[in-house]
Amino acid sequence: MKFQWFFLTVGYSGLSPKAPGTVGTIASLPLGVAILLYFGPQTLFLAALLITLIAIKSINTYEAASNNHDDQRIVIDELVGLWFALSIAPGVGFDMATLMQWNNGIAVQIALSFLFFRIYDIKKPSIIGRIDREAKGGIGVMGDDIIAGFAAGITAAIIWQAILKSGFIG
Repeated sequence: MKFQWFFLTVGYSGLSPKAPGTVGTIASLPLGVAILLYFGPQTLFLAALLITLIAIKSINTYEAASNNHDDQRIVIDELVGLWFALSIAPGVGFDMATLMQWNNGIAVQIALSFLFFRIYDIKKPSIIGRIDREAKGGIGVMGDDIIAGFAAGITAAIIWQAILKSGFIG
């Protein structure tokens, strides 16, 4: 149970008394960016998918034992949502040497992915809110953040492409 709680709270970041979701997302960012930069977006996507499958089962076990649906301290869903966003957003090649170059765009896309993921996760527009309200168990906990992550990644990529097409950068 100790490891399960460590996993579900993303290293206990979900135990923050204020804004556990935001704290969990911030805690998830460095590892997600490291995986993205060193192993690529495909690996980050697959890692998020694997964690999703493990988390759904773990959340179902936790909820059955505690009778508590969508405990705010569980923030593994924020990790997965952010990692999906980060894996989708990069539309250009990059490496560590060019990370902070504006014409590369990865730093901007990381920031946009984080920002839009938090907006979509907090506001829960459209299907994101519907999944949050209606789906039960681990699927319900994870589903809204997965969709928010996909939406955030797509939004970040579209905005970055608009910036490039505008001629502002490049």
